[in-house]
Amino acid sequence: MEIIEVRDVHKTYEAGKVETHALRGTTLSIGEGEFTAIAGPSGSGKTTLLNLMGCLDRPSSGSISVAGKDVTALSETELSMLRRDKIGFVFQAYNLIPVLTARENVEFVMLLQGVPDEERRRRAEAILAEVGLADYFDRRPTEMSGGQQQRVAVGRAIAAEPAIVLADEPTANLDSQTGSALLDLMRKLNEEKKITFVFSTHDRMVMDRARRLVHLRDGKVADDERR
Repeated sequence: MEIIEVRDVHKTYEAGKVETHALRGTTLSIGEGEFTAIAGPSGSGKTTLLNLMGCLDRPSSGSISVAGKDVTALSETELSMLRRDKIGFVFQAYNLIPVLTARENVEFVMLLQGVPDEERRRRAEAILAEVGLADYFDRRPTEMSGGQQQRVAVGRAIAAEPAIVLADEPTANLDSQTGSALLDLMRKLNEEKKITFVFSTHDRMVMDRARRLVHLRDGKVADDERR
């Protein structure tokens, strides 16, 4: 079953009199439980496509459905609720809240969902243990390495039990050993929890680990390889 469907999507950015065509009629479907990498040179539209799939932006034309909902027809409030309940995000720069501990960062989305305090704490600690950070519950981001921060970011992404995790260049700021361990963790979560993972990446290691590799070129799908 398809969990994301992108149909003939165009995205144009305007800066003064200059128009940039980031996507030019992109069509792509992502099935439930996939572990897919979207690759391509800088400017090919990878991050734009991921942002559209994650309801962080709207297409200029075309349609996108996520978890059975036509997101191009949803209000901002409805999009926020869909992101909160169905989509987890992992960013290149981690995007953790610096004044919060690892546990509080993981709890944050559950707080927005109204999960009771005790349940929220229990789930956050279980998730941090699962991502190898059982001894780091009370550490703030500045007290952790890049790899540890990215593990907290993965924990935060899965805390709300989303159907989809979108990861934008998640290994870009990590050394190869840390990046490999992070990919192993995400592959394990994909296999055990059946979470759909979609990456945008330049990293050959991510491309090699993916079960499906989609190449973008000039805002269009140039190749789609399933392993």
